[in-house]
Amino acid sequence: MPVDICSQPHNLLSSMSGTTDTSLTLNSLSLTSALPPTDPDHNNPHNPHSSHNMNKLCRQVSIESPGPGAKNCVFNFFVPIEDTPAMGARIRIVCAGACYRRRDRANSITSMSSVSSELSDYCPSVNSMSSPAHQGIREGSFFPGFEVAGVIESLGSEITEANNRGLRIGQRVIVYPFDETPAGYAELLVVPDLKHVVPIPDSLPMEVAAMLPTGALLAWNAVFKAQAVVTQILSQRAATEPKRKPKILIVGTGGLALWAVRIASYHFATTGADNVDITVASLRDEGFRLATEIKNVSVVQWNECLYEPQLIERTKDVCGGAVDVVIDFGTTSRSLHRSMHCLSKGGVVLISDEVAEKLLPKFSRLSEQYQQEIIAISNGTAEQLAELVELVANKKIEPPPHSVFPCEQAAEVIAKLCNSEIPGRAILRFHDIE
Repeated sequence: MPVDICSQPHNLLSSMSGTTDTSLTLNSLSLTSALPPTDPDHNNPHNPHSSHNMNKLCRQVSIESPGPGAKNCVFNFFVPIEDTPAMGARIRIVCAGACYRRRDRANSITSMSSVSSELSDYCPSVNSMSSPAHQGIREGSFFPGFEVAGVIESLGSEITEANNRGLRIGQRVIVYPFDETPAGYAELLVVPDLKHVVPIPDSLPMEVAAMLPTGALLAWNAVFKAQAVVTQILSQRAATEPKRKPKILIVGTGGLALWAVRIASYHFATTGADNVDITVASLRDEGFRLATEIKNVSVVQWNECLYEPQLIERTKDVCGGAVDVVIDFGTTSRSLHRSMHCLSKGGVVLISDEVAEKLLPKFSRLSEQYQQEIIAISNGTAEQLAELVELVANKKIEPPPHSVFPCEQAAEVIAKLCNSEIPGRAILRFHDIE
Protein backbone atom coordinates (compact mmCIF):
# COMPACT_ATOMS: atom_id res chain seq x y z
CA MET A 1 0.00 0.00 0.00
CA PRO A 2 1.17 3.58 -0.54
CA VAL A 3 2.92 5.07 2.46
CA ASP A 4 2.43 8.70 3.46
CA ILE A 5 5.84 10.36 3.77
CA CYS A 6 4.69 13.95 4.20
CA SER A 7 5.85 14.00 7.80
CA GLN A 8 8.94 11.85 7.28
CA PRO A 9 12.46 13.27 6.88
CA HIS A 10 13.92 12.68 3.44
CA ASN A 11 16.91 10.70 4.69
CA LEU A 12 15.14 7.91 6.54
CA LEU A 13 15.11 5.52 3.62
CA SER A 14 17.82 3.33 2.14
CA SER A 15 17.46 1.40 -1.10
CA MET A 16 17.01 -2.33 -1.38
CA SER A 17 17.63 -4.37 -4.50
CA GLY A 18 18.65 -7.81 -5.68
CA THR A 19 15.89 -9.44 -3.65
CA THR A 20 12.44 -10.74 -4.24
CA ASP A 21 11.38 -10.11 -0.65
CA THR A 22 8.42 -7.74 -0.73
CA SER A 23 8.22 -7.18 3.03
CA LEU A 24 10.10 -3.89 2.83
CA THR A 25 9.86 -1.30 5.59
CA LEU A 26 10.51 2.40 5.71
CA ASN A 27 13.54 1.84 7.94
CA SER A 28 15.20 -0.25 5.23
CA LEU A 29 14.49 2.04 2.27
CA SER A 30 16.14 5.12 0.88
CA LEU A 31 14.93 7.42 -1.83
CA THR A 32 16.82 10.56 -0.89
CA SER A 33 17.91 11.24 -4.46
CA ALA A 34 14.45 10.52 -5.81
CA LEU A 35 12.48 12.77 -3.47
CA PRO A 36 11.65 16.36 -4.39
CA PRO A 37 14.17 19.06 -3.48
CA THR A 38 13.66 21.12 -0.36
CA ASP A 39 13.47 24.38 -2.34
CA PRO A 40 10.33 26.14 -1.00
CA ASP A 41 9.37 27.23 -4.51
CA HIS A 42 9.86 23.81 -6.04
CA ASN A 43 6.24 22.73 -5.60
CA ASN A 44 4.71 26.18 -5.60
CA PRO A 45 1.74 26.02 -8.02
CA HIS A 46 2.46 29.59 -9.08
CA ASN A 47 6.03 28.76 -9.98
CA PRO A 48 6.16 27.85 -13.71
CA HIS A 49 9.21 25.66 -13.10
CA SER A 50 7.71 23.66 -10.26
CA SER A 51 7.09 19.93 -10.61
CA HIS A 52 4.49 17.64 -9.07
CA ASN A 53 4.38 16.96 -5.32
CA MET A 54 5.43 13.47 -4.34
CA ASN A 55 4.02 12.75 -0.92
CA LYS A 56 3.52 8.99 -1.04
CA LEU A 57 5.65 5.93 -1.47
CA CYS A 58 4.42 3.11 -3.64
CA ARG A 59 5.79 -0.41 -4.05
CA GLN A 60 7.29 -1.10 -7.46
CA VAL A 61 8.51 -4.35 -9.04
CA SER A 62 11.30 -3.86 -11.57
CA ILE A 63 12.19 -6.66 -13.96
CA GLU A 64 15.54 -6.28 -15.63
CA SER A 65 18.05 -8.18 -17.71
CA PRO A 66 20.88 -9.61 -15.57
CA GLY A 67 24.10 -7.63 -15.78
CA PRO A 68 27.71 -8.10 -14.69
CA GLY A 69 28.04 -9.13 -11.07
CA ALA A 70 24.30 -9.63 -10.54
CA LYS A 71 22.24 -12.79 -10.88
CA ASN A 72 18.77 -11.64 -9.89
CA CYS A 73 16.63 -9.72 -12.35
CA VAL A 74 13.54 -8.97 -10.24
CA PHE A 75 13.71 -6.21 -7.66
CA ASN A 76 11.23 -4.77 -5.18
CA PHE A 77 11.57 -1.24 -3.88
CA PHE A 78 9.50 1.79 -3.01
CA VAL A 79 9.29 4.83 -5.26
CA PRO A 80 7.70 8.23 -4.66
CA ILE A 81 4.36 8.67 -6.39
CA GLU A 82 3.32 12.16 -7.42
CA ASP A 83 0.03 13.81 -6.56
CA THR A 84 -2.84 13.47 -8.98
CA PRO A 85 -2.36 15.92 -11.89
CA ALA A 86 -4.97 18.66 -12.10
CA MET A 87 -6.44 17.30 -15.34
CA GLY A 88 -5.53 13.66 -14.80
CA ALA A 89 -6.11 10.70 -12.52
CA ARG A 90 -4.28 8.28 -10.27
CA ILE A 91 -5.02 4.59 -10.82
CA ARG A 92 -4.77 1.85 -8.22
CA ILE A 93 -3.41 -1.11 -10.15
CA VAL A 94 -5.20 -4.43 -9.74
CA CYS A 95 -3.65 -6.49 -12.55
CA ALA A 96 -0.68 -5.98 -14.88
CA GLY A 97 0.23 -8.02 -17.92
CA ALA A 98 3.76 -9.38 -18.16
CA CYS A 99 5.16 -7.19 -20.93
CA TYR A 100 8.23 -5.13 -21.60
CA ARG A 101 9.57 -2.48 -23.90
CA ARG A 102 12.99 -1.76 -25.29
CA ARG A 103 14.60 1.00 -23.30
CA ASP A 104 15.79 2.84 -26.43
CA ARG A 105 12.27 3.09 -27.86
CA ALA A 106 10.14 5.31 -25.65
CA ASN A 107 6.74 4.15 -26.91
CA SER A 108 7.65 0.64 -27.98
CA ILE A 109 5.74 -2.06 -26.14
CA THR A 110 5.55 -5.80 -26.63
CA SER A 111 4.23 -8.88 -24.89
CA MET A 112 7.03 -10.79 -23.20
CA SER A 113 5.40 -14.12 -23.94
CA SER A 114 5.54 -13.37 -27.65
CA VAL A 115 9.31 -13.35 -27.78
CA SER A 116 10.44 -15.01 -24.58
CA SER A 117 12.68 -17.40 -26.49
CA GLU A 118 14.39 -14.56 -28.36
CA LEU A 119 15.43 -12.27 -25.51
CA SER A 120 19.12 -12.23 -26.27
CA ASP A 121 18.51 -11.40 -29.93
CA TYR A 122 15.79 -8.88 -29.26
CA CYS A 123 17.11 -6.72 -26.46
CA PRO A 124 20.46 -5.11 -27.22
CA SER A 125 22.58 -3.61 -24.49
CA VAL A 126 21.37 -0.16 -23.66
CA ASN A 127 23.24 2.14 -21.32
CA SER A 128 20.65 4.89 -21.16
CA MET A 129 17.79 5.13 -18.69
CA SER A 130 19.27 2.79 -16.07
CA SER A 131 16.99 1.60 -13.34
CA PRO A 132 16.89 3.14 -9.88
CA ALA A 133 17.56 -0.32 -8.49
CA HIS A 134 20.97 -0.71 -10.07
CA GLN A 135 22.17 2.64 -11.36
CA GLY A 136 25.20 2.10 -13.58
CA ILE A 137 25.13 -1.71 -13.34
CA ARG A 138 22.38 -2.79 -15.72
CA GLU A 139 23.22 -2.89 -19.42
CA GLY A 140 19.64 -3.43 -20.51
CA SER A 141 16.42 -3.32 -18.52
CA PHE A 142 12.89 -4.60 -18.71
CA PHE A 143 10.49 -2.23 -16.96
CA PRO A 144 7.13 -3.98 -17.34
CA GLY A 145 3.78 -2.72 -16.22
CA PHE A 146 2.36 -0.94 -19.26
CA GLU A 147 -0.58 -3.31 -19.60
CA VAL A 148 -2.56 -2.40 -16.52
CA ALA A 149 -6.11 -2.61 -15.25
CA GLY A 150 -7.32 -1.05 -12.02
CA VAL A 151 -9.65 1.45 -10.40
CA ILE A 152 -9.51 5.23 -10.27
CA GLU A 153 -8.16 6.20 -6.86
CA SER A 154 -8.44 9.96 -7.36
CA LEU A 155 -9.21 12.58 -10.00
CA GLY A 156 -7.43 15.89 -10.52
CA SER A 157 -8.52 19.11 -8.85
CA GLU A 158 -9.68 20.63 -12.14
CA ILE A 159 -11.82 17.68 -13.20
CA THR A 160 -15.54 18.53 -13.29
CA GLU A 161 -18.71 16.89 -14.54
CA ALA A 162 -18.22 18.78 -17.78
CA ASN A 163 -14.75 17.40 -18.54
CA ASN A 164 -14.52 14.07 -16.67
CA ARG A 165 -15.25 12.00 -19.81
CA GLY A 166 -17.80 10.05 -17.78
CA LEU A 167 -15.13 8.80 -15.37
CA ARG A 168 -15.51 8.69 -11.59
CA ILE A 169 -13.53 7.64 -8.53
CA GLY A 170 -13.72 3.88 -7.98
CA GLN A 171 -14.42 3.15 -11.65
CA ARG A 172 -12.77 0.13 -13.31
CA VAL A 173 -10.40 1.23 -16.07
CA ILE A 174 -7.42 0.35 -18.22
CA VAL A 175 -4.74 2.79 -19.35
CA TYR A 176 -3.78 3.46 -22.95
CA PRO A 177 0.06 3.48 -22.99
CA PHE A 178 1.25 7.05 -23.43
CA ASP A 179 4.79 8.24 -24.11
CA GLU A 180 5.50 9.25 -20.52
CA THR A 181 4.05 6.11 -18.95
CA PRO A 182 6.02 5.55 -15.71
CA ALA A 183 8.30 2.53 -15.86
CA GLY A 184 7.80 -0.51 -13.70
CA TYR A 185 5.04 -2.52 -12.09
CA ALA A 186 3.69 -0.34 -9.33
CA GLU A 187 0.68 -0.20 -7.05
CA LEU A 188 -0.26 3.25 -8.31
CA LEU A 189 -0.05 4.83 -11.74
CA VAL A 190 -0.38 8.56 -12.39
CA VAL A 191 -2.05 9.51 -15.69
CA PRO A 192 -1.65 13.16 -16.76
CA ASP A 193 -4.73 13.31 -19.00
CA LEU A 194 -8.05 11.47 -18.87
CA LYS A 195 -7.86 10.82 -22.62
CA HIS A 196 -5.49 7.96 -21.75
CA VAL A 197 -8.02 6.31 -19.41
CA VAL A 198 -10.46 3.80 -20.93
CA PRO A 199 -13.39 2.55 -18.81
CA ILE A 200 -14.16 -1.16 -18.71
CA PRO A 201 -17.48 -2.83 -17.83
CA ASP A 202 -17.99 -4.94 -14.72
CA SER A 203 -18.43 -7.99 -16.94
CA LEU A 204 -14.81 -7.84 -18.10
CA PRO A 205 -12.42 -9.53 -15.64
CA MET A 206 -9.45 -7.41 -14.59
CA GLU A 207 -6.94 -10.05 -15.68
CA VAL A 208 -8.41 -10.09 -19.19
CA ALA A 209 -8.61 -6.29 -19.35
CA ALA A 210 -4.91 -6.05 -18.44
CA MET A 211 -4.00 -7.91 -21.65
CA LEU A 212 -5.66 -5.38 -23.95
CA PRO A 213 -3.66 -2.10 -23.91
CA THR A 214 -0.54 -3.32 -25.73
CA GLY A 215 -0.49 -6.87 -27.07
CA ALA A 216 -4.14 -7.11 -28.07
CA LEU A 217 -4.21 -3.54 -29.38
CA LEU A 218 -1.12 -4.05 -31.55
CA ALA A 219 -2.65 -7.26 -32.94
CA TRP A 220 -5.90 -5.40 -33.61
CA ASN A 221 -4.10 -2.70 -35.56
CA ALA A 222 -2.15 -5.30 -37.55
CA VAL A 223 -5.37 -7.09 -38.54
CA PHE A 224 -6.92 -3.79 -39.65
CA LYS A 225 -3.93 -3.15 -41.90
CA ALA A 226 -4.10 -6.72 -43.22
CA GLN A 227 -7.75 -6.16 -44.08
CA ALA A 228 -6.83 -3.10 -46.13
CA VAL A 229 -4.33 -5.20 -48.08
CA VAL A 230 -6.86 -8.03 -48.54
CA THR A 231 -9.49 -5.58 -49.80
CA GLN A 232 -7.06 -4.30 -52.40
CA ILE A 233 -6.15 -7.85 -53.46
CA LEU A 234 -9.81 -8.84 -53.85
CA SER A 235 -10.42 -5.77 -55.97
CA GLN A 236 -7.49 -6.59 -58.25
CA ARG A 237 -8.59 -10.21 -58.67
CA ALA A 238 -12.30 -9.53 -59.08
CA ALA A 239 -12.22 -9.66 -62.88
CA THR A 240 -9.72 -12.46 -63.49
CA GLU A 241 -9.69 -14.66 -60.34
CA PRO A 242 -12.85 -13.91 -58.34
CA LYS A 243 -12.80 -17.25 -56.50
CA ARG A 244 -9.15 -17.17 -55.46
CA LYS A 245 -8.95 -16.62 -51.70
CA PRO A 246 -6.32 -14.30 -50.21
CA LYS A 247 -3.97 -16.10 -47.85
CA ILE A 248 -2.71 -14.72 -44.53
CA LEU A 249 0.15 -16.20 -42.50
CA ILE A 250 0.45 -15.22 -38.83
CA VAL A 251 3.88 -15.98 -37.40
CA GLY A 252 4.28 -16.72 -33.67
CA THR A 253 2.18 -18.23 -30.91
CA GLY A 254 2.91 -15.85 -28.06
CA GLY A 255 0.41 -13.31 -26.79
CA LEU A 256 0.55 -11.14 -29.90
CA ALA A 257 -0.04 -13.93 -32.41
CA LEU A 258 -2.74 -15.60 -30.32
CA TRP A 259 -4.60 -12.30 -30.15
CA ALA A 260 -4.07 -11.66 -33.87
CA VAL A 261 -5.53 -14.98 -35.01
CA ARG A 262 -8.60 -14.54 -32.78
CA ILE A 263 -9.15 -10.98 -33.92
CA ALA A 264 -8.61 -11.90 -37.58
CA SER A 265 -11.08 -14.80 -37.40
CA TYR A 266 -13.74 -12.51 -35.96
CA HIS A 267 -12.97 -9.45 -38.05
CA PHE A 268 -12.91 -11.05 -41.49
CA ALA A 269 -16.11 -12.97 -40.74
CA THR A 270 -18.01 -9.85 -39.65
CA THR A 271 -16.77 -7.60 -42.46
CA GLY A 272 -17.89 -9.93 -45.24
CA ALA A 273 -14.32 -10.90 -46.11
CA ASP A 274 -14.57 -14.38 -44.64
CA ASN A 275 -13.20 -15.91 -47.85
CA VAL A 276 -9.69 -15.57 -46.41
CA ASP A 277 -7.46 -18.52 -45.54
CA ILE A 278 -5.57 -18.02 -42.26
CA THR A 279 -2.55 -20.08 -41.24
CA VAL A 280 -0.49 -19.82 -38.05
CA ALA A 281 3.22 -20.62 -38.06
CA SER A 282 3.96 -21.88 -34.56
CA LEU A 283 7.39 -21.20 -33.08
CA ARG A 284 7.02 -23.43 -30.01
CA ASP A 285 5.57 -26.83 -29.19
CA GLU A 286 3.05 -25.50 -26.66
CA GLY A 287 2.10 -22.77 -29.11
CA PHE A 288 1.31 -25.41 -31.72
CA ARG A 289 -1.20 -26.98 -29.33
CA LEU A 290 -2.80 -23.62 -28.52
CA ALA A 291 -3.08 -22.67 -32.19
CA THR A 292 -4.72 -25.97 -33.18
CA GLU A 293 -7.55 -25.22 -30.73
CA ILE A 294 -8.70 -22.26 -32.89
CA LYS A 295 -11.43 -23.08 -35.42
CA ASN A 296 -11.00 -22.58 -39.18
CA VAL A 297 -7.28 -21.92 -38.86
CA SER A 298 -4.49 -24.07 -40.30
CA VAL A 299 -1.28 -24.55 -38.33
CA VAL A 300 2.29 -25.25 -39.41
CA GLN A 301 5.11 -25.80 -36.95
CA TRP A 302 8.38 -24.01 -37.57
CA ASN A 303 10.72 -26.53 -36.04
CA GLU A 304 14.12 -24.84 -35.87
CA CYS A 305 15.84 -28.22 -36.22
CA LEU A 306 14.83 -28.35 -39.89
CA TYR A 307 16.62 -26.66 -42.75
CA GLU A 308 15.15 -23.42 -44.09
CA PRO A 309 14.12 -24.89 -47.48
CA GLN A 310 12.19 -27.62 -45.64
CA LEU A 311 10.36 -25.13 -43.44
CA ILE A 312 9.49 -22.90 -46.38
CA GLU A 313 8.23 -25.85 -48.43
CA ARG A 314 6.23 -27.16 -45.46
CA THR A 315 4.63 -23.75 -44.92
CA LYS A 316 3.64 -23.35 -48.59
CA ASP A 317 2.15 -26.85 -48.59
CA VAL A 318 -0.06 -26.07 -45.57
CA CYS A 319 -1.04 -22.64 -46.95
CA GLY A 320 -1.78 -24.00 -50.41
CA GLY A 321 0.93 -21.93 -52.05
CA ALA A 322 2.63 -18.61 -51.40
CA VAL A 323 0.68 -16.25 -49.14
CA ASP A 324 -0.43 -12.68 -49.81
CA VAL A 325 0.03 -11.19 -46.32
CA VAL A 326 2.30 -12.14 -43.41
CA ILE A 327 1.75 -10.75 -39.93
CA ASP A 328 5.13 -11.55 -38.39
CA PHE A 329 5.53 -11.32 -34.62
CA GLY A 330 8.67 -13.47 -34.66
CA THR A 331 11.01 -10.47 -34.06
CA THR A 332 14.16 -12.05 -35.57
CA SER A 333 15.97 -11.72 -38.88
CA ARG A 334 15.58 -15.44 -39.48
CA SER A 335 11.83 -15.29 -38.99
CA LEU A 336 11.39 -12.34 -41.34
CA HIS A 337 13.65 -13.90 -43.99
CA ARG A 338 11.58 -17.09 -43.89
CA SER A 339 8.33 -15.12 -44.04
CA MET A 340 9.45 -13.32 -47.18
CA HIS A 341 10.24 -16.63 -48.88
CA CYS A 342 6.70 -17.79 -48.09
CA LEU A 343 5.25 -14.57 -49.54
CA SER A 344 4.05 -14.11 -53.11
CA LYS A 345 5.37 -11.48 -55.49
CA GLY A 346 3.77 -8.16 -54.55
CA GLY A 347 2.93 -9.47 -51.07
CA VAL A 348 3.07 -7.53 -47.81
CA VAL A 349 4.79 -8.34 -44.51
CA LEU A 350 3.52 -6.56 -41.39
CA ILE A 351 5.90 -6.23 -38.43
CA SER A 352 5.67 -4.16 -35.26
CA ASP A 353 7.37 -0.78 -35.38
CA GLU A 354 9.32 -1.95 -32.34
CA VAL A 355 11.45 -4.29 -34.45
CA ALA A 356 11.17 -2.36 -37.71
CA GLU A 357 14.08 -0.08 -36.82
CA LYS A 358 16.34 -3.10 -36.49
CA LEU A 359 15.07 -5.22 -39.38
CA LEU A 360 14.04 -2.83 -42.15
CA PRO A 361 17.59 -1.73 -43.09
CA LYS A 362 18.63 -5.39 -43.38
CA PHE A 363 15.79 -6.36 -45.69
CA SER A 364 15.15 -3.29 -47.84
CA ARG A 365 17.19 -4.66 -50.75
CA LEU A 366 15.61 -8.11 -50.52
CA SER A 367 12.10 -6.64 -50.47
CA GLU A 368 12.86 -4.69 -53.63
CA GLN A 369 14.29 -7.80 -55.29
CA TYR A 370 11.18 -9.86 -54.43
CA GLN A 371 8.84 -6.90 -55.16
CA GLN A 372 7.43 -7.18 -51.68
CA GLU A 373 6.60 -4.54 -49.07
CA ILE A 374 7.47 -4.52 -45.37
CA ILE A 375 5.18 -2.30 -43.31
CA ALA A 376 5.71 -1.30 -39.67
CA ILE A 377 2.59 -1.40 -37.48
CA SER A 378 2.12 0.96 -34.54
CA ASN A 379 0.34 0.11 -31.31
CA GLY A 380 -3.05 1.59 -32.27
CA THR A 381 -5.20 4.34 -30.77
CA ALA A 382 -7.20 4.85 -27.59
CA GLU A 383 -10.38 4.76 -29.70
CA GLN A 384 -9.42 1.34 -31.06
CA LEU A 385 -8.72 0.19 -27.52
CA ALA A 386 -12.22 1.22 -26.41
CA GLU A 387 -13.72 -0.73 -29.33
CA LEU A 388 -11.63 -3.75 -28.46
CA VAL A 389 -12.81 -3.57 -24.83
CA GLU A 390 -16.42 -3.74 -25.96
CA LEU A 391 -15.86 -6.73 -28.25
CA VAL A 392 -13.96 -8.74 -25.64
CA ALA A 393 -16.43 -7.85 -22.88
CA ASN A 394 -19.32 -9.02 -25.09
CA LYS A 395 -17.40 -12.25 -25.86
CA LYS A 396 -17.27 -11.50 -29.57
CA ILE A 397 -13.51 -12.06 -29.33
CA GLU A 398 -12.23 -14.67 -26.90
CA PRO A 399 -8.97 -13.85 -25.06
CA PRO A 400 -6.01 -16.21 -25.40
CA PRO A 401 -5.05 -18.55 -22.54
CA HIS A 402 -3.64 -16.74 -19.52
CA SER A 403 -2.53 -17.41 -15.96
CA VAL A 404 -2.73 -15.08 -12.96
CA PHE A 405 -0.01 -14.88 -10.31
CA PRO A 406 0.43 -12.79 -7.14
CA CYS A 407 2.88 -9.94 -7.73
CA GLU A 408 5.10 -11.45 -5.03
CA GLN A 409 5.84 -14.29 -7.48
CA ALA A 410 7.23 -11.97 -10.17
CA ALA A 411 10.67 -13.60 -10.11
CA GLU A 412 9.27 -17.08 -10.65
CA VAL A 413 6.92 -15.83 -13.37
CA ILE A 414 9.70 -14.17 -15.35
CA ALA A 415 11.88 -17.27 -15.09
CA LYS A 416 9.03 -19.41 -16.43
CA LEU A 417 8.29 -16.97 -19.24
CA CYS A 418 11.89 -16.98 -20.37
CA ASN A 419 11.76 -20.79 -20.51
CA SER A 420 8.36 -20.81 -22.28
CA GLU A 421 6.80 -22.64 -19.33
CA ILE A 422 3.62 -20.52 -19.18
CA PRO A 423 1.09 -21.12 -21.97
CA GLY A 424 -0.30 -17.88 -23.39
CA ARG A 425 -0.05 -14.81 -21.21
CA ALA A 426 1.03 -14.22 -17.61
CA ILE A 427 -0.74 -11.65 -15.42
CA LEU A 428 0.47 -10.26 -12.08
CA ARG A 429 -2.17 -9.33 -9.51
CA PHE A 430 -1.45 -6.51 -7.06
CA HIS A 431 -4.82 -6.25 -5.34
CA ASP A 432 -7.89 -8.44 -5.15
CA ILE A 433 -11.08 -6.41 -5.53
CA GLU A 434 -13.28 -9.03 -7.19
